[in-house]
Amino acid sequence: MAIPHEVLAEGWIPFTVVVVMTIIFSWFYIRYYQDSSLSEVSSTITAIVALTIALLTSALVPVDIFLVSYLKKSDGNWKEWGSNSASRNDLEDAVSTTYYVLYGLLAFLIFVLMPFMYFFFEEKDEDVTTRERVCNATKYTIGFFIVACVLLMVGAFAPLKQPPKNITQWDQKFLFLKDELSANKGETALSLLIGFLSLIGLLIMISYTAYGMTALPFAMLKGFKSAKREQEAVSRRIQENRERTRMIQAKYKDGRSMHRRDRRQLSQLEDEEHLLTRQDRRLESAQLGWLNKCLKCCRPFEVVFGVFYLLFSLLLFVSLLLTCIDKAIHSEGYKYGYVLPKAQLPNPINIIMVYAQQVFPLDYCLFVAIVLYFIYASMAGIKRTGIRCCWIKLFKIRPRHTLPQALLMMCVMLMLIVLSLNIMLFTLAPQYVMYGSQHYMGNSTVNNVTTITAYVCSTEVSSDDCLMTRISVFLHRFFYKVWFFGACYYWGTWLFLLAFLIGFVVSVVKKRKTVVEEYLSDSDSDDDEMARA
Repeated sequence: MAIPHEVLAEGWIPFTVVVVMTIIFSWFYIRYYQDSSLSEVSSTITAIVALTIALLTSALVPVDIFLVSYLKKSDGNWKEWGSNSASRNDLEDAVSTTYYVLYGLLAFLIFVLMPFMYFFFEEKDEDVTTRERVCNATKYTIGFFIVACVLLMVGAFAPLKQPPKNITQWDQKFLFLKDELSANKGETALSLLIGFLSLIGLLIMISYTAYGMTALPFAMLKGFKSAKREQEAVSRRIQENRERTRMIQAKYKDGRSMHRRDRRQLSQLEDEEHLLTRQDRRLESAQLGWLNKCLKCCRPFEVVFGVFYLLFSLLLFVSLLLTCIDKAIHSEGYKYGYVLPKAQLPNPINIIMVYAQQVFPLDYCLFVAIVLYFIYASMAGIKRTGIRCCWIKLFKIRPRHTLPQALLMMCVMLMLIVLSLNIMLFTLAPQYVMYGSQHYMGNSTVNNVTTITAYVCSTEVSSDDCLMTRISVFLHRFFYKVWFFGACYYWGTWLFLLAFLIGFVVSVVKKRKTVVEEYLSDSDSDDDEMARA
């Protein structure tokens, strides 16, 4: 029996709507941060497309979950059209193909197009022609392309872990994988490539997202410093500097040569006055600007959202912590990538998402909200720390003042974060992401009386009773073949939780920011640091 059209419509129409909304969101997001005076159409379009494709990989997950959940009734029985294996195979093929296309495009963007556009803009000069820029950018991009080819070749031909010959071992552990490990080499090669990128994304999440999840709400709770009071303080410091300057100059009115120590102090005072004068001008313009007025009017709402974001961050933290503890106690160990056959500890996010799926499309909206919050928190962390390589700051991210190179690098970081987030979702809501709200019928014996009861699906059940989402099959199959990645993701999640706690302490003790600090460009920041030095 063919899949009913209303099922496909309910599954794919929301995804189509999200595609349109994602394009609009990406366009406004990139335009909000880019420096319009330095931007190029090519880099802008590339950044918008890259961010859109990355977000769509996450937007496809709830569609995958909805389609497999809709195959069964609430009592655990298959629906009439869902009991047909041909219909299920068609459904799986459609979702799998969409995943392949999106992840393939993402790999192409990260390894080819984004590096090419970055170096293409770096080669921009009055004396350099477009042809020379293309040639030089292609030369540098070849290195990234070679890395991608090596990873694909390793995934395709490396002797990875094979399924055990003893089938009874699968009956005891992972029945769902018994018929799933016959994947082709192409999928394994792509999985290794995406797994490598996701591992880099996890490191970025630990460095930026974990801190941003606390920095964002506390920044909203604390607010900005008062521009008027700060200007008054700056004005007082300017007067004090000028008074000290006059005192030093008064010592040498008789024409004596100035002492080296006084000459050095006078030079420092002049540099500091130059910096303070610039700050005074910025603070004066900030008081007259619309942003400061809007911040004052929206301050009560900002506090409310700050409290909400803080509680939401703590809820995400608790959910991740409970699943990590559950994996530490009940998982199959590192050889199986810390796969959790069945969740034992209650997970608040997982419970909410499973129940929300009963009210279509509430779970879809909540899922998108979680993904956007992680993106928002990641941007908060990137804005506050800047794009860094170890301790060296490469770029600053500021609204309307972000350089094109920084914008492209920011998009690559967000793409890697989304890739890693797709894997972290299995820790955040394992039951929902793997099976949705599916149940299966099983026998229950109480007081020697056997009854048929609906049980929650788990990996200990055969695929004849429950159908896993395609993304969970890909992930668990990859973790079994390359257990190293599963172990890294598991321990990386613990590091993420530790970074969250450290960021929480830092966000509590950190002082409020000034209004003008939010809109300093790279050049302004560099000038200020030179003046301080």
